[in-house]
Amino acid sequence: MMLIQKQRPSTAIPEGWMGLDVGSKTNAIFREVILSSKTILWNGPVGVFEMENFATGTISLGNAIAEATEKGTFSLVGGGDSVAAVKQFNLTEKVSYVSTGGGAMLEMLEGKTLPGIQAILE
Repeated sequence: MMLIQKQRPSTAIPEGWMGLDVGSKTNAIFREVILSSKTILWNGPVGVFEMENFATGTISLGNAIAEATEKGTFSLVGGGDSVAAVKQFNLTEKVSYVSTGGGAMLEMLEGKTLPGIQAILE
């Protein structure tokens, strides 16, 4: 099966087509926000990065986070797919911290007590 890459606004994806990555306009918006941030939590790639044709958004996001981190922003990457993307695009050493616990990390940040922590506390 041949996959065709075309950029369209998300509201203009034709019937039977799928949005598999973000486009250049979204990448520019993300970069602007990321570079003005002091703390970044990255949980989830923005495209089907495992397929080269649809990895551009995730690569751009990762590069912007790496650039912000280099300038002093704290960046936390969490979750299996995000960690896989960071490793695949050689960004592991360019972010502040990489956590393999995606869901648990998010629950902890929400203020929930995780079962393992609860067991220790008891």
